[in-house]
Amino acid sequence: MTLLALGLNHQTAPVHLRERVAFADDILAPALASLKALPSVQEVALLSTCNRTELYAVADDEGRALGEWLARHDDGAAELQAYLYWHYDANAVRHLFRVATGLDSLVLGEPQILGQVKHAWAASRAAGTLGGQLDRLFQQAFVTAKRARTDTRIGANPVSVASAAVRLAQGSFARPEDSSVLLIGAGETIELVARHLTQARVKRLLVANRTLSHAQALASRHGGVAVPLAEIDRHLGDADIVFSATASRAPVLHKAHVSAALAQRRHRPMMLLDLAVPRDIAADVASLKDVFLYTVDDLERVVEDNRRSRREAAEAAEAIVELQVSRFVETMAAGTRNAPLKRLRAHGDSARVEVLAKARQQLAGGQDPEAVLEFLAHTLTNRLLHAPTIALREAAVTGDGELARAAEKLFPAEAGAETSEPGIAEGSLLVRGDER
Repeated sequence: MTLLALGLNHQTAPVHLRERVAFADDILAPALASLKALPSVQEVALLSTCNRTELYAVADDEGRALGEWLARHDDGAAELQAYLYWHYDANAVRHLFRVATGLDSLVLGEPQILGQVKHAWAASRAAGTLGGQLDRLFQQAFVTAKRARTDTRIGANPVSVASAAVRLAQGSFARPEDSSVLLIGAGETIELVARHLTQARVKRLLVANRTLSHAQALASRHGGVAVPLAEIDRHLGDADIVFSATASRAPVLHKAHVSAALAQRRHRPMMLLDLAVPRDIAADVASLKDVFLYTVDDLERVVEDNRRSRREAAEAAEAIVELQVSRFVETMAAGTRNAPLKRLRAHGDSARVEVLAKARQQLAGGQDPEAVLEFLAHTLTNRLLHAPTIALREAAVTGDGELARAAEKLFPAEAGAETSEPGIAEGSLLVRGDER
């Protein structure tokens, strides 16, 4: 079995590809069940955010079936394979640790990704697709991220995609303090946008959401006004800036909506910031005159200053990641080396439980305790020594001296003890009935 991570992110694939393999919460459980049903997959977790879709798995075919599964989710798009990255064993560990720490994010050190990784872990546990190895991997990723944020300044003055988007607006023609702003959605990203807009003293704030009560709750926290998403056409023309981040699988704003709003505004320019993956605003909206449309990919230049200011902290965080990767890999290797010992002990425990149960049945049936003790001793001895006896006999026939030497280390002859057991030589351990 191989530990692996595969996927695509903002560094390898544009938003129009990422949105085709994004997984909303309502389809996460069936997707995980489908992944776990693949014959080669033993454990699997799925991480899906606006900037990445990644699969973490323990599998026996180096992830080929997982890559094919992801392509089928995208209706079998062959081009998807060219954008995937693959990491194995220690590199897979390193990748998850860097993701959880914010070192692989569009906004270096952004804090939201750790919560998203925890959500992926919890969803996989709930779906029953997370086994011991992946569970330990994710737990160690959380420890690594916490240590990096505690011991370095990677999380100082945190910058999120939401804050970068507001910063972009502040540097444009439509400054929030002079603008009417429409927020579409009511999730975490829009909540963060609302906080930053409130700090920027936004002139007027509207919140539109499919569930009006959620919009009302968010608007009340930030001094805004809630409107139903179904009535967005009535309010779009009032908005100088629009931030959108919903979980919709299809665009919520189309070219016709924005064109009508521009006519209402007598073609005063509008700034639209689409922070959703899949995108909330149809791509052809960008062709309209007097519209300035930005997606998450356009925030790259906005966060460049953030990267420069955090580079030193990032180097310290990378060192912590490397240390934690080494420790985890050593733990995995030790677990592999201890596997035979675990199997041996499991075999002994199984034999003990089974034979003891039969002995108790005999006692309950009124058999002589001395005879039951004799049965218990002989049967348990036979069960424990049967496989080693066969293996040593075969080694003697084939001349396998290595196994004989290993047996001598495991069972050193005691002073005065016979060097051979007549019963074993004559096969008495094989003819004693341990089912009597």
